[in-house]
Amino acid sequence: MKLFNQGGLAGSAISYAGLIEKIEILRSTLRWASRLERAEIEKLLKQATTLRDEVMQLSHKERFVQAAVAETAPADLAPRERRQALLERSFIFEGTFGDNPKLLEALEIAEKAAPTDLPVLIDGESGTGKELMAKVIHANGSRTDKPYISVNCGAIPENLIESELFGHKKGAFTGASADRRGKFESAHTGTIFLDEIGELPLTGQVKLLRVLESHEIQRVGSDETISVDTRIVAATNRDLRRLSDEGRFREDLFYRLSVIHVTLPPLRERRDEIGLLVAYFGDEAAGALKRRPVKLTPRLRDFLMNYAYPGNIRELRNLMYRISCLAGDTADLEHLPQDLRPKSAAPAMAAGGSPPGGADASTAASLSEAKRAASDEAERAFLERGLLEVGGTVAELARRFDMNRSHLQMLLKKHGIHSKDFRNQGTAQGGKAR
Repeated sequence: MKLFNQGGLAGSAISYAGLIEKIEILRSTLRWASRLERAEIEKLLKQATTLRDEVMQLSHKERFVQAAVAETAPADLAPRERRQALLERSFIFEGTFGDNPKLLEALEIAEKAAPTDLPVLIDGESGTGKELMAKVIHANGSRTDKPYISVNCGAIPENLIESELFGHKKGAFTGASADRRGKFESAHTGTIFLDEIGELPLTGQVKLLRVLESHEIQRVGSDETISVDTRIVAATNRDLRRLSDEGRFREDLFYRLSVIHVTLPPLRERRDEIGLLVAYFGDEAAGALKRRPVKLTPRLRDFLMNYAYPGNIRELRNLMYRISCLAGDTADLEHLPQDLRPKSAAPAMAAGGSPPGGADASTAASLSEAKRAASDEAERAFLERGLLEVGGTVAELARRFDMNRSHLQMLLKKHGIHSKDFRNQGTAQGGKAR
């Protein structure tokens, strides 16, 4: 948002004068015309549409100019202050982000690159939010009201890449029953996002390089060139520089795409963000499933806060959707996928000594974990003793404890306790007492 210099203000004044002049021409035409033919009406409508587009562009430019006038946040500001400065500069970001310096640097680069038409290359591990970053660049640029087209280069068969990107003429190949626009034509005046650009074969790379150089495309089976005005944002989870050294990615294309280079850090380096994302995706999942947000037990929350997330943000989002779907009011470790549950959970469950997914207090890795394990064991023993006294009748136990029955059922489920296991024991004890 900071690339327009203060001289842009004078340019805006001239532009506004030009817009006013065009508006007055339109008004005069309408005022003095005694009769308008259909062709003239169409011409006026086209002029009005063009005028509207110019006003929209000028509005975006004015916002960027105003941001440029504001003092740029010094690089030595604390991360929290840098983050706040981004938000105060009307930075459009649908989601949440923390104070990680690498992420803030990436967002600040995106903010400065957005109002330009320069190509942007976004790299980072799978699931770090590369497509979200592409949308951020589009939303903060001058093309935000124009098309945004996403293409997964790794999902297109090699023999269809040229047709998908540039379109084809009827009869160009078997199955081409009609003319078809390609992704670049669809993204004309807007932004095209080329995801997994490292998967694009060399033949497709040559064609893409030509588009970057000439801003023209040719449909398959046609000699006609079509001009396209498209902003290119590409993303990859691979090292394109290494691929170019190995001859698997064109070096000239790499330099064309990486005029602006943004690197997204993995989630394991953005620990302060995990709590925000857990809450964000928890609310999102609740909305999608049309239920109240699920509550997390302390030990599940601790797991989510300390897990390595090899799948990054995408994995965290999927976990929260799974937990929200499988759990009732409260989620615990047993709602995690089997292969993610802590290793200490298996022996504890086999021994029947501690809650599912929990840890024995004697083998706990930390004091807080030992406290939680001891508390869980005490809670379990209390519930078992109570069920024994009432002969396994949950309703009676809830009345005796002055507890909500559904909450009591949830606690029993949490500890893997089955009330029917205590019915015979309670009868036997009652007989001995008599």
